[in-house]
Amino acid sequence: MKSNCNTRNQASQSQKNEKLTLVVVIITLLTMFAEIIAGIISGSMALLSDGIHMGTHAVALFITLAAYIFARKHNNNPKYSFGTGKVGVLAGYTNAILLLIAGAAMAVESMERIINPVNILFNQAIIVAVIGLIVNIVSAFILGHGGSEQGHDHGGHNHSHSHNPHQDHNLKAAYLHVITDAMTSVLAIFALLTAKYFGFTWADPVVGILGAIVVAKWAIGLLKQTSSLLLDRGDFSGEIESIRRQIDSKTTRVQDLHLWKISENERSLILSLDSTADKSPEYYHQLVKKIGSYEHITVEVNKR
Repeated sequence: MKSNCNTRNQASQSQKNEKLTLVVVIITLLTMFAEIIAGIISGSMALLSDGIHMGTHAVALFITLAAYIFARKHNNNPKYSFGTGKVGVLAGYTNAILLLIAGAAMAVESMERIINPVNILFNQAIIVAVIGLIVNIVSAFILGHGGSEQGHDHGGHNHSHSHNPHQDHNLKAAYLHVITDAMTSVLAIFALLTAKYFGFTWADPVVGILGAIVVAKWAIGLLKQTSSLLLDRGDFSGEIESIRRQIDSKTTRVQDLHLWKISENERSLILSLDSTADKSPEYYHQLVKKIGSYEHITVEVNKR
């Protein structure tokens, strides 16, 4: 069946994304330990502080990895009626909150630097920023290979979806973490070079505030997307109307209809009908499947 095929494809894709995330976690941890050790040996606070920052980065990535592992191990657990598809969404939501907190911390720190400027060790800071940029570019490249290129059709409306990190909210959260880090590294390098060679010491905190605004915008966007899924919010009005038009007749009326997402790419449908027609629930089950792709379909026919 098509839904079983979709489920297998999604499970395979999740396992691929899990492996990619594990690689990025390992890279991040190795960088973290290297920077902390180098910072302690050399006495460089820039290296030490960036190593600690990498630690917070690793925590966010570990949440992503843990969500994949949990969802895979409990996928067939009967305690989860509709599977574990929303575990990744919950992890994405959690990471979006962490991303928002990080953005707020960046803004506060930058404003403090504007009010109370501090001396910057430019050479050390630039080296650390370059290291961070390289690590994040590599991580973004790895995570960017998550998602499948396969299209799938939804019943009668054949249309393909290009799967990428932005369609897996768990992977998207990890991807945003490394992208925002890469962006802040680029901005930091620009600001540090400007301050070093032109004396514009205000550039560093100002760029920090701009970076914080971008991070907050991305985090809020991810929060909106994941919270909609977690709260079963979605606009399926057109599809619901199509189902009603297909079923409503002189003998049959749709009394209750619920359609919602149980994961990023899977949906469930509950349909209650009043009917005088001599047709079984299976008939309407097959009729609905021609309209859309649903992982779970429940049809109740009340004979009048």
